[in-house]
Amino acid sequence: MSAPTHVAGGDAADRLWLYGLLALVATAGFFYVNIMAAIVDGLVTGLGFSNPQAGTVGAANIYGASVGSFLAVLAIRRIAWRPALFVLLSLLLVLDLGSIAIREPGVLIAMRALHGLVGGMAVGVTYSVMARTRSPDRAFGMLLLVQFGLGGLGVMFLPTLVPDYGTRILFLSLAALTACALVALALVPRLDGARQANAAAAGKLPSSTRTTATIVLLALFLFQGGNMALGAFIIRLGEHFHLGRDFIGHALGWATWIGAAGAGLVIMMGARFGRARPLLVAMLLTLAGTAGFYWSGRQPVFFIANIGTAITWSFVVPYLFGMLSRLDPSGRLATLGGFLSKLGLASGPMLAGRLLVDNDFPLLITVAIVALAASAVAMLVAAWRVDRLDITA
Repeated sequence: MSAPTHVAGGDAADRLWLYGLLALVATAGFFYVNIMAAIVDGLVTGLGFSNPQAGTVGAANIYGASVGSFLAVLAIRRIAWRPALFVLLSLLLVLDLGSIAIREPGVLIAMRALHGLVGGMAVGVTYSVMARTRSPDRAFGMLLLVQFGLGGLGVMFLPTLVPDYGTRILFLSLAALTACALVALALVPRLDGARQANAAAAGKLPSSTRTTATIVLLALFLFQGGNMALGAFIIRLGEHFHLGRDFIGHALGWATWIGAAGAGLVIMMGARFGRARPLLVAMLLTLAGTAGFYWSGRQPVFFIANIGTAITWSFVVPYLFGMLSRLDPSGRLATLGGFLSKLGLASGPMLAGRLLVDNDFPLLITVAIVALAASAVAMLVAAWRVDRLDITA
């Protein structure tokens, strides 16, 4: 396997401020996932959508992003990343503002699918750049840190603003973040040879590497799907168990902020302790936290379960993307990972919306646990294989 190709010379490629700017750019294309619970709840309470309709809007957004990510996989060798991101982020801004006036489920589903397509391409291009930094684990850790930090604000305050300002506050928030991302893009320094690195490192991967990558991608799909199945309807779940809306909003906000500690751990640790052992601990906590939602009627349990799953969510995802970046320094596997990640995130709300026709939340929790357990098996096998590669190297 060839040595990693970095996107910039010197120490600039491993500066946290650079990771932060790239994280903000990537977050803008996908921030609706971090506030998905607020969006789904806002569509139900603000526009009178049913659970399946609201879940389908969220799923369309993410399925569109999946297609966009796949297109990015095909395009990253042929485009200059900075001009492409400027165009894509500008389109996102227009689409978010255009969503404000839409009231019909079918039209909104189409608009958000288009938004997802553009956002998915933007995220995919950004992932390819992040994968070629000196420490992809830390770069993707910063991404989750930014997403969870901003997501905490969103899920804490947006649900309480929807009754007064309507669903437009949701899309205005997304538009504001996209505007900030455009500023961040302008501040990203010149990353020498980014386009050439893609072409130079695009050779065919060995069979063993492709097998390991397939296992990682499966784990990523199941992990994101299992988590988002609950995450998209977590406000509805709390209300089903007779928790107050104010408590739910604050619990989710604080849990998301505390959950960002998982990404912080990845930034500090990197791959210093390997990947298999940290992921084993994280997935045991994930399964325990998810099972805790069976007892959501007890406020402390609901709060602790949200904290535990938020920490492990922000901890596991950077390692999965880090493994893909380790297997393929060109960044194409990381971009493909974005595609499978979004497929999982879209499939979760879609399946959950169907399961909740009769508000059967215990069944939803059980399905999520099964998906996460299968993901744990796959990611541990892959992590062991990648750790052996590091030892051999």
